Amino acid sequence: MSTPLAIEGPAAPPRSNGELVFAEPWESRAFGMAVTLYEAGVFSWTEFQTALIARITAWTASREHGEPCHYYRLWLGALEDVLAGLSAVSTDEVITRAQALAQRSPGHDHRDHAR
Repeated sequence: MSTPLAIEGPAAPPRSNGELVFAEPWESRAFGMAVTLYEAGVFSWTEFQTALIARITAWTASREHGEPCHYYRLWLGALEDVLAGLSAVSTDEVITRAQALAQRSPGHDHRDHAR
């Protein structure tokens, strides 16, 4: 299954000279998680793209004038929406894990094996 990454429009990932652009390591990991789960058949790319467009549309409608778009935060939110919608993960599990990850010290970039 090939990923339709040649997408255009509001859900298109940031690019520079045709190459994907990631400002932080977590952004590339979030991107990779979505692509890997799609390629594993967990969800269709249309499902993910629809969730991403919904996140972007909501951000556009609610943003304060001049607030920059944090594309991969919206990307990760869309992934959470799709997985929660499939009951693959609950919203509470996402929140709990996100809080645990947020408490890590800066630069701590490997998996915590003690769950």
